[in-house]
Amino acid sequence: MPGITIFGVSIHFYGIIIMGGAIAAAFMSAWLAKKHGQNPDDIWDMLPWILIAGIIGARLWHVFTPPASSLINGVNPYFIHPLDALYIWRGGLGIPGAVMGGALALFIYTRAKKQSFLTWTDIIAPGLALAQAVGRWGNFVNQEVYGLPSNLPWAIYIDPAHRLPGYENVAYYQPTFLYESIWDLLNMGLLLWLTFRRSDKLKPGDIFLTYLIVYPVGRFLLEFIRIDYSPVFGININQWLMAVIAVAASIAMIIRHRKGAKATEPGAPAASSPQEPPSGAE
Repeated sequence: MPGITIFGVSIHFYGIIIMGGAIAAAFMSAWLAKKHGQNPDDIWDMLPWILIAGIIGARLWHVFTPPASSLINGVNPYFIHPLDALYIWRGGLGIPGAVMGGALALFIYTRAKKQSFLTWTDIIAPGLALAQAVGRWGNFVNQEVYGLPSNLPWAIYIDPAHRLPGYENVAYYQPTFLYESIWDLLNMGLLLWLTFRRSDKLKPGDIFLTYLIVYPVGRFLLEFIRIDYSPVFGININQWLMAVIAVAASIAMIIRHRKGAKATEPGAPAASSPQEPPSGAE
């Protein structure tokens, strides 16, 4: 969907929404950095690297796992027209790739600065959930990534130009973007509650592991009502990946909290526990 034009450069609303989510996440992470005894300025230093790596990862994920509607005779269109992978302004980003790319950039940054990777994942996780909640509204303005046809009171209207093949005569659909946005906000709330109310029971990395359990569960369930899933070797790759991540993160959480288990991070300083907020703070 068109956005605004500045000095002849067109900026799509989708991009504006995504950047708005990223900035909101950065402010939240800077605030949480103080609570964890870290320098909030580090967030702004690492933000460009995380954003760039996240965008590259998101694009690569889309390129290798495009939705079924974009396949050409069952073949990945980027295998037929590889240069199209560079046309990121035409759309096409995948959240799993964004998280993986951003996590890799964070890992490299924290190792270079001799800081705790696990502590910083805990700091960034709530903001990441917030960024996803905001970013999903970009799907709304683009009229994409919607769910099955629906006559529910909150079903959304999709213009004929944005309807998928086979659904040309169906006008209203499940607003999966809204469901995921709400789920991400609930995830963010849970992560913040754990940070401030259960810090004495947490180990470095627990907040991020919780994110890796909660978000995938919601995404796994939503894939059941999405029309245009991403098939790889005949399976819904996003749904299966979410299942694997949720199970793996759950197992990791159980193992690291067994009696006598310790969370270690070679080469990194010990993480400080977040301080309780002042009385009455939300």
